[in-house]
Amino acid sequence: MANTYTQIFVHIVFAVQDRECIIREQLRNELEKYITGIVNNNKSKLIAIYCNPDHTHLLVSLHPAISVATITGDIKSGSSKWINGNHKIMGKFNWQDGYGGFSCSKSQLHDISSYIINQPIHHKTKTFREEYLETLRKSEIDYNDAYLFNWID
Repeated sequence: MANTYTQIFVHIVFAVQDRECIIREQLRNELEKYITGIVNNNKSKLIAIYCNPDHTHLLVSLHPAISVATITGDIKSGSSKWINGNHKIMGKFNWQDGYGGFSCSKSQLHDISSYIINQPIHHKTKTFREEYLETLRKSEIDYNDAYLFNWID
């Protein structure tokens, strides 16, 4: 019987509803661990993660039976339920609709992992909007400004 061999790496980005800066340091650590569990439950492997106060980056080695939409939906819905169910913030937590999913090769893993882990340093010189639009352009993705995240500059 033949086996299936795949190597699917995806850089996933999504934002907090209304781009509120509500993921504080203690929540960040807990949230990253919780998201790691969701990725593992989707038969995939988390390579890098950083939850900024208003958006999150992940680098995932994706199981071939799991789509980017499925894992991202599971991460966003599961983590929202966990934050709200455990009263991790005041008020109700939600992620914005949509996400960015960018394929990458094994040769890019080190650079993308470093980029994700070093988000605090990176955002001293570049806004989330600048970062996201640059990623879309580098990936040669056609986009419509009307359907991008709600930006807070």
